[in-house]
Amino acid sequence: MVRLTLLLFICALAKAKASNWDVELHKGVEMDVQEYERMVKLRHLSEEFISFYRNITPSDLVPDSRLPTAQDLKCYAEFAQVTAGLLSGSLWAYRMIDSWGSVPAGILVGHFRDLGHYDECVNIQQATSASNYLMGQYCLANLPLQQLLGNVGPTGMMNVQTAVCFPASCSATHMDTLLQRLFKQLIGVELDADVSLVKASTCKTAERESYDGLTIFTIILLSVFGAVVVLSTLYDYFLCEDQKKLPATIRVFSARFNSRGLFRISNNSNPNVVHCLHGMRGMSLIWVCFGHDYIIAITMPVINLLDVYTWAKTPFMYVIYEGVFAVDTFFFISGMLVSMVALRSMEKAKGKLNIPLMYLHRYLRLTPIVAVAILVYLKVLPLMADGPLYGTWNFDYYKSCNTNWFWTLLYIQNYAADRICLAQTWYLAIDMQLYIIAPLLLIIVYKWGKKGAAVVLLLTLLLAAYLFSIMVINDNSLLSGGDIGLSQKTHNRTSGWLVGFLFGYYLHTIRGKSIKLSRATVWLGWITCLALLSTCIFAMYPYGFPKLRTLTILSEAFYVSLSRIAWPLGLSWVVFACMQGYGGLANSFLSAPLWQPLSKLSFCIYMWHLFIENLNAGRTRVNTYFSDYDVMLRFWQDFGFSVLMAYIMYILIEAPCGGLESLILPNRRAPPTPKLPLAETDPNANQSVNDAENQTSAPEPIQTKEREDSPSAPPLESKTELEANDGKDIDATSR
Repeated sequence: MVRLTLLLFICALAKAKASNWDVELHKGVEMDVQEYERMVKLRHLSEEFISFYRNITPSDLVPDSRLPTAQDLKCYAEFAQVTAGLLSGSLWAYRMIDSWGSVPAGILVGHFRDLGHYDECVNIQQATSASNYLMGQYCLANLPLQQLLGNVGPTGMMNVQTAVCFPASCSATHMDTLLQRLFKQLIGVELDADVSLVKASTCKTAERESYDGLTIFTIILLSVFGAVVVLSTLYDYFLCEDQKKLPATIRVFSARFNSRGLFRISNNSNPNVVHCLHGMRGMSLIWVCFGHDYIIAITMPVINLLDVYTWAKTPFMYVIYEGVFAVDTFFFISGMLVSMVALRSMEKAKGKLNIPLMYLHRYLRLTPIVAVAILVYLKVLPLMADGPLYGTWNFDYYKSCNTNWFWTLLYIQNYAADRICLAQTWYLAIDMQLYIIAPLLLIIVYKWGKKGAAVVLLLTLLLAAYLFSIMVINDNSLLSGGDIGLSQKTHNRTSGWLVGFLFGYYLHTIRGKSIKLSRATVWLGWITCLALLSTCIFAMYPYGFPKLRTLTILSEAFYVSLSRIAWPLGLSWVVFACMQGYGGLANSFLSAPLWQPLSKLSFCIYMWHLFIENLNAGRTRVNTYFSDYDVMLRFWQDFGFSVLMAYIMYILIEAPCGGLESLILPNRRAPPTPKLPLAETDPNANQSVNDAENQTSAPEPIQTKEREDSPSAPPLESKTELEANDGKDIDATSR
């Protein structure tokens, strides 16, 4: 998504920059006197509108092809009241005109939208009789300046938008008709018949739709969970002095208990613990959220949009553009943990796997938060705020959830749905589908050892070759518009997961061993690792924009298919070096204990960060300025509230549902025999920060209860941190 959106905008800007006004952009576009005068007339659009329609008639509102309707006459009557209010000096009438936008200043540097004053318009509510009120309606009007003014400078690059305000009884068609006639009068140009200046989708009033049944259900559901959590927390805090005697059902819902587990820091020095995974997951999550904020920054109203083109030529742009590798990091971690944890469990259980229980456990761990997210994005997000862009600008068209929500809950939306309900859940679908085939791969490598690993390696190479082939044969590009079509299919995104799976198998075979490497070998490993990672991110930099679109499909196919193997290979060295004591500064940073709370919340942050970003973007009232620093300011406010939102949903939904699942599913308790419970074979199993051990091994966001204290799940014997941590948070939450 980041790639596609950035590419479309940058290529549009590049097209404009390549036109004959590239040099004039810095020297000033030369217009003749007549063109400038026509521009000035459009700049004072509200004044010209009122002056022209001071004596408005019903025929002005109606196209010549039809007769006036009752709605036309009502619109005419209210417009007449507006003009009368202006003549009499009524403040409400002046507010309607004052809220209009204008042709923006700075068009030549990318200032294409003037949002006017939204609240001033929609807050107009003037009584016209004992029972009737004249209300303001806010819309965004498109001004095709190239057609209106001729081919002047960059005006043909994209339409200019400005705000208009008129009575709510008038439709967008009415306003479109009035503006088209005004432009014909002002500049002597009649627009094409298929050109629409005002679209109903951009129009808003102060009126709000009443709550439907599903909205009420969502509010009640969240309220019930909230009430149970509050009551359980009060019981835990005031009525239970001995935490060991806290009832299991109260413990599941207690915010105090779950928060204590969430923020507990582990400093366990067990050599089987993969502490660096917390930092890798946290950094990848930040990378994803940061990239989404850049999409917002370049698609929201800014006063210097053309500076995006200059920014696109910088190396830093490729750090954002290649944010797709953050997802490959999660695939790598997911495959690695599935392999490590499950193979260790199979070894203790003599090769047995309870596959149905594995699938059920994974589904129950993921689905509650996904189901609630569908409801909240669809029904609660529209109620949270308001603004000129609110509801019309989103990462996803959430109304598609009305018709295809069930595909998301079945985790096949990346194949079955034309438009995914909740765009971020494409990762969950791929991860779930890979998890379904995981038992087959586990059995292969468990029974056949290195020969089985060779089979998995062959599968990895075959899938990479398949991706290469379909890109070349079908001329499908992932870098210039085909990202959504190809990258969200499981068979095209498996390489990172399989490399992680093989690496997890390797770690399983050397567990407990200390690998001695010479200083030269360690340096060679780090140099190779950094070379792989840097090449994946910056390999396209020499081509630059807009040349990237001219990259041959053969070269692109080599880059895409090989980079998805090279990236997890580089990460494999990072994990290996950190585990074997060769990590140095990297290990100190990635294994820092402060990553752990963020790591445990990663699933919820991933699911809810777009809620916050859509909310904040939709509330925009004025244009902003684009720069890396300004995007960073936006990111920290969005990310901060995303973490807060994630914590709330963790306490309300994720932790309680995970705790209930642990109580209900069979084989969740550790038997007195040395045999590992079947639940531990599930690389998705999540328990809240049990003890210091199972806190760091598998970066899980979905943790609900502490094994040592919980009466329903006594602590396991001889359990390493990695074994206790099933890895569900990584495979399921690291997007």
